[in-house]
Amino acid sequence: MFSWKYTGVFLAVCAIFISGCRGTIPSFVAPDFDKRCIRLIALMPIDNKTKDQKAAVILRKELLEELYFKGYPQIPLDVIDGKIKEINERNLVTTGKRIPPDVIGEALGIDAVMYCTLTEWGVSLRYLYAPTTVAASFELLSAKTGETLWRSNQKVVERDYDITQKRLEMKSHESYEIAVREVLDKAIATFPDGPDCLGDPSSSTGVKDILIRLKKSVQ
Repeated sequence: MFSWKYTGVFLAVCAIFISGCRGTIPSFVAPDFDKRCIRLIALMPIDNKTKDQKAAVILRKELLEELYFKGYPQIPLDVIDGKIKEINERNLVTTGKRIPPDVIGEALGIDAVMYCTLTEWGVSLRYLYAPTTVAASFELLSAKTGETLWRSNQKVVERDYDITQKRLEMKSHESYEIAVREVLDKAIATFPDGPDCLGDPSSSTGVKDILIRLKKSVQ
């Protein structure tokens, strides 16, 4: 028979387990997202927690394209950065602090603001083995209310094997592109379609893949 003295311990363990499961939910979408009439989204500079400065630039450009393919008009990054500069010069936000969605929203006349944090971007070269890791979190907030409309946390590890360090290094560089693409694909797969979406998911994906291939062919 289950002793009552263990009941408290049992319930505590269950509570920890449940809360832990909730904490690992990779994505969230506001139940009334489709009623918010979200169209114009400002993609803020990436909060880069890694040592690779180019990584944030690459991720931001790729994410901007993904939003476009989901049916959201592109707001040029230089326009967004220009407004951010004005806000900082006017001391509207404490230096080093994240610009609130209502502040950047009023400056640009947009519906929502997307923040992204790059938490991991690196390769560990080991003997005959090199795992490449990319991890990022994404959050879309309402420019009017500051509420979270969408959130996603993704992590991808690409593993390469080879007989020499030099060949491993070459493979790891290719794995970055694959890992970034996977992280974005997983995150954007949970992001609601925008007002300018092509409608048919298969068509949207097809057009996106064609344009990506064309872009690579001219590089």
